Amino acid sequence: MDHDFTLITTIAAGFGIALVLGFLAERVKIPALVGYLVTGIIIGPGTPGFVADVHLASQLSEIGVMLLMFGVGLHFSLGDLLAVKRIAIPWAVVQMALATALGMLVAWIWDWSLGTGLVFGLSLSCASTVVLLKALETRNVLETMNGRIAVGWLVVEDLATVLVLVLLPPLAGLLGGTGAAPDQSAQALGFTILKTLLQVVAFIALMLVAGRRILPWLLWQVAKTGSRELFTLAVVAVAIGIAYGAAELFNVSFALGAFFAGMVMRESEFSHRAAEESLPLRDAFSVLFFVSVGMLFKPAILIEQPLHVLAVVAIIVFGKSLAAFALVLAFRYPLNTALTVSASLAQIGEFSFILAGLGVTLGLLPEEGMSLVLAGALISIAINPLLFAGVEPLRNWILKRSALARRLEQRGDPYAELPMTTERKYLEGQVVLVGYGRVGKRIAQAMQERGIPFVIADENRERVESLRRAGFAAVSGNAADPAVLIQAHIAHAAMLVIAVPEPLYVRQMVETAKTLNPNVEIVLRTHSEDESALLRKEGLGTVFYGEEELAKGMTSHVLGRFVPRGAHEATA
Repeated sequence: MDHDFTLITTIAAGFGIALVLGFLAERVKIPALVGYLVTGIIIGPGTPGFVADVHLASQLSEIGVMLLMFGVGLHFSLGDLLAVKRIAIPWAVVQMALATALGMLVAWIWDWSLGTGLVFGLSLSCASTVVLLKALETRNVLETMNGRIAVGWLVVEDLATVLVLVLLPPLAGLLGGTGAAPDQSAQALGFTILKTLLQVVAFIALMLVAGRRILPWLLWQVAKTGSRELFTLAVVAVAIGIAYGAAELFNVSFALGAFFAGMVMRESEFSHRAAEESLPLRDAFSVLFFVSVGMLFKPAILIEQPLHVLAVVAIIVFGKSLAAFALVLAFRYPLNTALTVSASLAQIGEFSFILAGLGVTLGLLPEEGMSLVLAGALISIAINPLLFAGVEPLRNWILKRSALARRLEQRGDPYAELPMTTERKYLEGQVVLVGYGRVGKRIAQAMQERGIPFVIADENRERVESLRRAGFAAVSGNAADPAVLIQAHIAHAAMLVIAVPEPLYVRQMVETAKTLNPNVEIVLRTHSEDESALLRKEGLGTVFYGEEELAKGMTSHVLGRFVPRGAHEATA
């Protein structure tokens, strides 16, 4: 009997040490991802002591990539992206180009080739969606306008990086790597790229046409059995099976195949259950992915090339952030949005590892480059929470000391105030509705049906523009800014309805409204039971907590179906 337990040893060491270091990282307010990467460093060949099997860890990490990208696809919403398309789509691409150019510049200074510099720069240009989502959720700003812009921005980066992953292998020879013959003719190279793109298009078309019909039907058949383990197995089999089939049949990367499997699965009514059931397995193999990436890192580079590491960190934390900051401000968004997006992009993660790893495989990126990417990831992810924590203090500091910043905050916006032709009924005795999301839209529809005049205040300029075209009275901007509520004529309003889950700004909105109109009635929405209790205790207004109101509505429906026993006996 073969007693070689290399696989079990690798998994046991990886999970065990990752648990300890991940726990310690979270205790000191650092993402657990840093602990997983350090675990890989400890059990990798770059440090003394126990060395896990790098080849096995690499294969396990491929499963992690599949499940990780499947999860990204499950949460990818085309609607959310389209809501911020004007800022996210063009400027995310521009920001990636600027970051890539910075990476290529330092690579040129280090005497690296053009192809090496391109792969290196691209690896530094794409931030981690996993790190961003965790940061936004921790601060309860994921569903705010700033959160949606940041997520949309990173989704565009992810899609652009997926395209790079598709095009890089056929272009490797031209760039000086080993992916194709260096002397390949332009015609043959063009044919290779065209063939690759056609394969990708064929796979995407198959998934969007056939997959959208077959996968929901398959999940429904499995769900009807009532077996939870079968449902989980079906979800995992779809994720890994489609990723593998995409690579074998269409020459598409595992990452792209799994991403589209998740995106198509999202169309099913069981998408939330699929995400929930596959989450533990996704998390487990994602840990192994980050551990395997850490195994490639050589800590000696921190001592041998400290200036190179500092240059990489500077590009990630400062170069990318400043570029995004300038682009967001140029698009006439407020300072707070610009700082939030900048902090979101001041790190790199999973796609950077995948891209850098592919570069090493294709002979385009030296192992030194991979180590520099990993060093930049470790440092940037570790300090990213500090950057997010400093967004609001930095905004206040800038506004206090910069007249230019104050002018930019107050600059003219055609949608920041109501038109001169607005009817009188929207200026006195109206309802000011903050937020036109899922909840706000339903409130607005109900008021419209009853002829109640209202003014909408929303951060999404594109949404306000469409509301204006539809004939609604609406202003753009963050209602925590007094100027926005003033433009909504809160001073003469009968009621302020805050339908957005922004606990950081609720008190500012209420204080502004009460200062300008002491008699205005306040209605608040909350997502947390603790927050709901606190707001009620402070007497800020009438508070509605989602789960509580849902329970009341369902209870009322149930009780309304049954006659009380005492009343029934009295009738008898």
